[in-house]
Amino acid sequence: MRSRSKDPYLSFRFKVQISGVEVAGFNEVSGLTFETSTESFKEGGFNEHERQLIGPTVSSGKLILKKGLSDDSLWKWYKDVMAGRLVRKGPLTISLFDYVEKKDPKWQWVFLKVCPVKWTGPQFRAGTAEVAFESIELSHRGLKP
Repeated sequence: MRSRSKDPYLSFRFKVQISGVEVAGFNEVSGLTFETSTESFKEGGFNEHERQLIGPTVSSGKLILKKGLSDDSLWKWYKDVMAGRLVRKGPLTISLFDYVEKKDPKWQWVFLKVCPVKWTGPQFRAGTAEVAFESIELSHRGLKP
């Protein structure tokens, strides 16, 4: 782990690690969607409500990380995918950090078999002092149990 004074991702709420190596910081994460299916049935002689059977849980299978900054490892990984060299990596850990102190993660999600599927580069504008941000969409095969 880098010292706080040399951490390029210190200003971000979410940090991303691949196989334990910190590679990026982001301020927005979407796609953390999981849904458990249900099936309703009516039981004879029980008229107060329908019974619910719980089915499998599925996820959207995609994460979108926005307004961030990374070293070149995510870009190199996506270039490999564009060249037809599909390599799923993991575990990929997304850590949510406290807004004020930003030193210990408050929550973590660990995803398995991750692969980048979309890259959006920064928009360069000469009249602003904004840092170049990017977004990346990642396909995954679920959370670590």
